[in-house]
Amino acid sequence: MSPDQTTPADPTRRYAEPGAEPTIPHPGRTGDMRTEPDHGEETYVGSGRLEGRRAVITGGDSGIGRAVAIAFAREGADVVLSYLPEEQADAETTAHWVTEAGRRAVLVPGDVREEAYNAELVARAVAELGGIDVLVVNAAYQMAQDDGLLGITTEQLDRVLKTNVYALFWLCRAAVPHMAAGASIITTSSIQAYQPSPQLLDYATTKAGIVNFTKGLAQQLAERGIRVNTVAPGPIWTPLIPATMPEGKVESFGEDTPLGRPGQPAELAPAYVFFASGESSYVTGERLGVAGGRPMP
Repeated sequence: MSPDQTTPADPTRRYAEPGAEPTIPHPGRTGDMRTEPDHGEETYVGSGRLEGRRAVITGGDSGIGRAVAIAFAREGADVVLSYLPEEQADAETTAHWVTEAGRRAVLVPGDVREEAYNAELVARAVAELGGIDVLVVNAAYQMAQDDGLLGITTEQLDRVLKTNVYALFWLCRAAVPHMAAGASIITTSSIQAYQPSPQLLDYATTKAGIVNFTKGLAQQLAERGIRVNTVAPGPIWTPLIPATMPEGKVESFGEDTPLGRPGQPAELAPAYVFFASGESSYVTGERLGVAGGRPMP
């Protein structure tokens, strides 16, 4: 592993493949994993690119959300973390890394499927930090179904849509009035928006919707000086994988990428920092794929 995120390394060997991993209970806790992801705890080095910024991150307890929180804090941002109540232990670990970087962490447990919670999350961010400069909409739900369409119940469809799409709409609608020119909204889409897996039909559908929402909202908010972009991950090693995929498929997760392995959350964080910082001041309505070489049109 390289000393930090900027040091060149062979991308095919930067991280070892996780290997066999038992199924863990949903929603997936980092401590339940046999091979825990790298969130950049020991590798991400900041350079003040987000100094004094105030960020809200949904799904901030683990996986990509934790990696983004660590990176943002080390770049100088205070962070509000949104997560499910049952993920409290993971959220507290993320908060530890934020405070260790000398920044403030505000914990706001709740379920983004509830419209009122999204409004509460924004209100807490404004009350605790004084405003919102960066909104990272990252929380997501998936559950693989080998039967495809026929295996997806209305209950599952409702949960996927509310977590991945409704919450995105509710949260942006609540946050935008509190965001000034120079602010940034970053959504998390997926390679599934372009290469849908049959077992993830409902999830892939929502990710395609997120791409479209991002492009449309970027046009709406451009005149206000608020940029909206999306990061589209490929297969990334997070607790969601062993919690939602059949055990036999977890072992080969990510092997079908040209780089031959799944990505780590730490490898996603720089993309979010780029969209949150002034370095991307002339970038809005765009998608940045981080997918190990799998092509996206």
